Amino acid sequence: MINMDFKGFRYHKPLPNFYKTDNPLTPKREISDDLLLKLDNLAKKYNFTGISYSKLSDDFKKDFNIDFDNVIIFRFLMKNELIKMESSPEKSKLMDMEFQVYGIHIYEFADFLRENGFQADLLHPFDDDLSLKSIAMQSGDCIITRSNICLFKEGLHNGFFMIHTSIDNLPFKNENDMLWVKDFCSTCGVCIERCPNDAFDYEENLLRKFCTAHREGCSECILICPFFKRGYDKVKRRYDGMKK
Repeated sequence: MINMDFKGFRYHKPLPNFYKTDNPLTPKREISDDLLLKLDNLAKKYNFTGISYSKLSDDFKKDFNIDFDNVIIFRFLMKNELIKMESSPEKSKLMDMEFQVYGIHIYEFADFLRENGFQADLLHPFDDDLSLKSIAMQSGDCIITRSNICLFKEGLHNGFFMIHTSIDNLPFKNENDMLWVKDFCSTCGVCIERCPNDAFDYEENLLRKFCTAHREGCSECILICPFFKRGYDKVKRRYDGMKK
C-alpha cells in the first residue's frame, strides 16, 4: 500500500529530503564485498531488479557542485498492468506513485551507506533527464534506444534512481555488450512510425514538448517495441541469426 505521507514525491520533480543519517565528516573510500552484498540484498528486499555502477563526468561534478564521481544505480521494473493502461492524467499519477514507492527506499539505501562511513546522496532527477540516461548507459548495463528509453537486459520498462558516493572501488564495467541494440534499432523504427503524438522530428529525435509520457503516461513506444514484446534475449538471438 502506498504511503500517502509522501504524496509530494515525484520522479521528475525535485525531491524532498528523507535522510535519517548525516553524511560522515571524513567519508570512507573503499567498501567490502560483504557490505556490497548487504546493499544488494537490501535492494532485493524491496523488489529492485538490480544494481549498476557508473561515473559522473568532471563537467557534471562542477555544474552540480558534487565532490565524488562514483554512482550506484538502483533499477526496478514498472508493473506491466500499469504500462498497458490507456494514456490519461490518472495513469501519469499512478506511475508517479509507483516511482514514489521505490524512490522512498533510496533514502534508506543512502542511510545504510552513511551509517557505514560513506558519503551517499541521491542524484535528483532533473527536468532534462538525458544526463541521467547517459550516466546509466556509461554503467555498461544499458543502452538508450531509438525512442530515447534506457533498455536494461531485464526489460525496457525500467525505472531507476541514482546515488553518488565516495566509494571508489565499486565493481565498474569496462565494456558494454549491448551496443548492438543501436544497429537493431536503426533497422526497426516502429516506435517512430507508430507514435500517436508524432513526437519525433525529421531527424528522428524525440521532441519532449510533444511526448505525453509524463503528462498522460503514454507508453506506446514501450508496448510496440520488440524488446518489450519478446524480451532482450529473444531479440538478441534473432539479431545474431540475421547477422550470420
